[in-house]
Amino acid sequence: MGETEEEDRAAGAWRGFATAFGLSVAGFGLAVIGFVAVVDPYGLRVGPSRPPGALMDGNQRFMYPQVARSRLYDAAVFGSSTVRLLDPDLLGPVLGGRFANLAMNAATPFEQTALARVYLRHATPKSILFGIDTNWCAADADTKRLTFRPFPAWLYADGTPWNLLRQVNGQSVATAARVLLHRWTGLPARLRGDGYAVFTPPEASYNAARAAAYIHGGPGIPDPAALEPPPDPVAAPMPALDWLEALLADLPSETLRILAFMPVHVAAQGLPGTAKGAREAACKARVAEIGARHGATVVDFRIPSPVTTDDTRYWDALHYRLPVAGRIVTSLGAALATGADDPNGFYRVLTPPR
Repeated sequence: MGETEEEDRAAGAWRGFATAFGLSVAGFGLAVIGFVAVVDPYGLRVGPSRPPGALMDGNQRFMYPQVARSRLYDAAVFGSSTVRLLDPDLLGPVLGGRFANLAMNAATPFEQTALARVYLRHATPKSILFGIDTNWCAADADTKRLTFRPFPAWLYADGTPWNLLRQVNGQSVATAARVLLHRWTGLPARLRGDGYAVFTPPEASYNAARAAAYIHGGPGIPDPAALEPPPDPVAAPMPALDWLEALLADLPSETLRILAFMPVHVAAQGLPGTAKGAREAACKARVAEIGARHGATVVDFRIPSPVTTDDTRYWDALHYRLPVAGRIVTSLGAALATGADDPNGFYRVLTPPR
């Protein structure tokens, strides 16, 4: 009988421990959910009365939907890293509107389209600028929609009650903690509130020899295999351009539309007489046609020019230096004002403003 009582006490102790442990785990889980919900690091509650918080996550794909939904910006830039250095503070006076720069590193056309759709659900834009890279004309853009970077599709869809739980993970907890540190200690935000950041190294650290090595064969130049044109470079499909055209068609009639091929170094451009060059020419012609149908000005900086042939203007084959970014902004203004090619050869106007 004594052994039975002892076993009962032991069993009761274990049940008590298991119950306490379970309640502790549940309590900790609810506390984490509550902590992330209150801090709201991804701006699930952003709206007219609640501006977005500090942009503290390292992945732009998690940060930009709240900027797009904020209704704080009546103009926006979309694209990849080749357009990230365009400063909204400079774009606004030239093109009109309060700009957000929502260009994301290595963003695919699918990702850019998804973000633009979020923005257009919440804004009536004065100006829209798309920085066009050749991935918009890739034959497989509709199948290679994402990169190795996580893409939180739930942040781009219309809100659901489950979004609160979807954002609870180690990444969101760490991001929420950084948001609090920003509020309490002044920890610098990873990105400015309008999405802009200088992601290239400090200009004072520029090394021309090192940049030339990157431009002519280093990691800054695109992988040739990744950019191999299809067997018929002109006739092969360009599925992402249908998405671009649909976006332009859905813009308000008064919105200023600009499509700009970015000035990558000539080492990354398709040379005339090559399959890659033929594909790029066909791409530009298609984009120009789309622009003409939907009232968009199409400007081509992706040409051999005094800028794109000068190694000292670049960090690598794809990324120009800050002074070039400022020149792009002023050049866009000139292209809109004149509708003509740059007399210095920096850009061509494929589709003039109307």
